[in-house]
This record gives sequence, C-alpha cells and structure tokens, in this order.
Amino acid sequence: MLDRFKDFWQGVVLMPFVRLFIKLGISPDAVTLVGTLGVAAGALVFFPQGELLIGVLVITAFVFSDLIDGKMARETGRKSTFGAFWDSTLDRIGDGAIFGGLALYFAGPGDDYLYLCVTLWCLVMGSVTSYARARAESLQMDAKGGLAERADRLVAILVMTGLGAIFGLPILMEVTLWVLALASTYTVVFRVMKVRRQALALDAARAGGTDA
Repeated sequence: MLDRFKDFWQGVVLMPFVRLFIKLGISPDAVTLVGTLGVAAGALVFFPQGELLIGVLVITAFVFSDLIDGKMARETGRKSTFGAFWDSTLDRIGDGAIFGGLALYFAGPGDDYLYLCVTLWCLVMGSVTSYARARAESLQMDAKGGLAERADRLVAILVMTGLGAIFGLPILMEVTLWVLALASTYTVVFRVMKVRRQALALDAARAGGTDA
C-alpha cells in the first residue's frame, strides 16, 4: 500500500542525498549497512531504556536508507543480484531489532508480560511473512498478498509508538501491536494457502504428465 509513495520520496525528498552519496563514491551496499546499523542501534539502545520517542526518531532517520540505496543503485547502474540479497537480509535484521527492542521495553521499564508476548508474536509472524514469500518464489510460485506488508508494519508501529510517547497514550502502540499480530497471522495463513493451491495444481499436472 505504501509503495505508491516511494517514487515521491526517492525522486523529490531524498534525491539530494542520493546525488551526494554518489558524488562521494559511497556504494549502495554501504548505505544499506549503515542504515541497518542505525535502525538496530535506535531500537536496541533506546527502546529498552523506555526512551520510545528518541528511539523512533533515530530509527526514522536511518530507515530512509532503504529508499536511498535502491535509488543509488538505479542511478549508477549498479543493481546486482548480491545487492538485492544484501538488502533483503539486512531488512530482516532491522525489522527484528525494532520489535526486539519493543519486547525488551515490555520486559523492562514497560513491565507488561502480555505485550511482551504480543510483540514477540509480531516479530515471529513478520519474519515468517517474508520467508513464506521468499521460499515460494524460490520454488517458482507466487506468495504475494495479505494484509501486512513490511512497509505497512514498520510505518504503523513507528508512527503509533511515537505518537503514544508524545501524547502519553501507550494504548496507541498497544492497539497497533494487536492489529499487526492479527494482520501478520492472517497474511501468513493467506500465503500458505495460496502456495498450497499452486503446489497441488503443479503436483496434479506432473502426475497427469507421468500417466500420459
């Protein structure tokens, strides 16, 4: 859903940074790495201390690297198979750090076992959502679709965590975690069933070809 705004951010807001990094000779892979380290530091340093707003601001500053590196690769013609793998792998680390940091918050200053469990569920289901699609595509099948795409999950939790910290309304973050837990679970089930239908059709086609 949020991909529709990608062209605006990459072409207008972030383009000066893209040009600057290219001029300095910085590689897209390096931008990806620094961005991931920044996101992980923001989540794992500030969230466990209860500094939710500072954590959100630091993460937001670095999360834009996910748009900058792709634009840099296209502008310089340096798109590569490894770059795509590198980007996807580090995305998983960044996502895990964000929800892991929130889990540590609920295990520490947040002191809420229920939301610790909900946050861990979001972390696991978010990873499985991405894995299901990647594994399906490696088997030449399609597992796109569902309710909780990666960008939607990140924007929702960061915005609501930040607003909750600003206005003293932790319920905004808590409701968002429940929504993401349910949406991610639905997405995993949706993708599993979608792949199952394709797999059954492929198996039937192979069996029919063997019988012939």
